[in-house]
Amino acid sequence: MTAFVEPPRLGQRLLARVLRSSLILFFRSLIRPPMPIAGQRWILRALTAATLTPRGVRRVDGTIGGLACEWQRPEQDTDKVLLYLHGGAYLIGSPATHRAITSHLAKRCKLAVCALDYRLAPEHPFPAALDDGVTAYQALLAQGYRGEQIVLAGDSAGGNLALGLALRLKQASLPMPAALVCFSPLTDASLSQLHKPAAGDPLLSVAWIEQAGALFCPAHVDRRDPLLSPVYADLSGLPPLLIQVGEDEVLLNDSLRLTERAEAAGVAVQLQRYSGCWHVFQAHAGLLDVADLALARVASFLHEQFARSPQQ
Repeated sequence: MTAFVEPPRLGQRLLARVLRSSLILFFRSLIRPPMPIAGQRWILRALTAATLTPRGVRRVDGTIGGLACEWQRPEQDTDKVLLYLHGGAYLIGSPATHRAITSHLAKRCKLAVCALDYRLAPEHPFPAALDDGVTAYQALLAQGYRGEQIVLAGDSAGGNLALGLALRLKQASLPMPAALVCFSPLTDASLSQLHKPAAGDPLLSVAWIEQAGALFCPAHVDRRDPLLSPVYADLSGLPPLLIQVGEDEVLLNDSLRLTERAEAAGVAVQLQRYSGCWHVFQAHAGLLDVADLALARVASFLHEQFARSPQQ
């Protein structure tokens, strides 16, 4: 399925323009080489320090499988859990920088969200983050969650990580999650078919993506390794997949190509394309109507998947 968003109200159009300009000025122009990685991390923390989170969600710091994590727990909790893998090109970001997404997901989906603080490059290159994802998932299973009670989700590099984790689970014959949710995922680390949006991408610069690849991917690893680039993987057997992507982002083709590959492999996949939106626009939940709409659609998707899952 491809979903296009209706034209926004005037106030929302003006807000979107302000946000777009702000992202160009404070994110794309700064989070890129030659800015040191430590500086990039500081800038993202500063930009997200005043994140809007909804009422009725409780944040708790914790550990999962010995790894640091952050839980977002709604008042109306269920026996389901969403393991969230944040974006940031594998170089920057943390559960704290992505609270706008994780807290609103917890609220709308009415489930606990566990945001994993996985290891980052360049200190910990591939496959360190993937190993951490496997550890966290196995810890959830050890806590008593069944595969059909777990959702894997992530944005950008985190979407790439969620897909790679699902592939690792399949390889290890571990219980598969009930669903996968990916916001603007990187699916081809070779960067062979980047999109060039007419309106430009206000968030991502190609220079930053290339820097991330050089720091995250060891020289001896093929950039088309299926665990790095799931668009080249055998996707058969993956759980139902929801992909949301903006039209104005350089990674648009990554979502389109993955959807084609998933459909060919028999995966139940939904693709939602949002016109006038940029990379991981869902981070503006609580501000932009379109971000709220996108997360509401995630909740509907998960409700459908859980309704179909066998109950024990």
